[in-house]
Amino acid sequence: MVGKEFLYRGKTLEELKSLDVREFAKLLPSGKKRSVLRQYDKIEAFVKRCKEKLDKKKKIRTHSRKIIIVPQMIGMLIFIYNGKEFMPIEIIPEMIGHNLGEFSLTRKKVEHSAPGIGATRSSAAMSVK
Repeated sequence: MVGKEFLYRGKTLEELKSLDVREFAKLLPSGKKRSVLRQYDKIEAFVKRCKEKLDKKKKIRTHSRKIIIVPQMIGMLIFIYNGKEFMPIEIIPEMIGHNLGEFSLTRKKVEHSAPGIGATRSSAAMSVK
């Protein structure tokens, strides 16, 4: 069984990669479009930097969680800072139009253990030795 071809707003991945960042912005929803057009220089510089680092076989690390994923980034392994460490994120076609920060979570799931002394009313009745 052959996998389904990826389409974004009716365009194939090859067509998307051939588009300029400003042309791609026209396909995005209004909020993301505005963000891409305002950050156009930053996104272009980031993609250029990523391609240079890939050529040199270096890690691509960034603190810029606000950058919107464009088709030129597909297939790259980008390390995104989450406030404590750099999380490796492989960019896939389904991530197009999302922010980098959406895939590098900043908060961990809370794991509770057993309650401590004084945590409940019943523990007040117990003798503490």
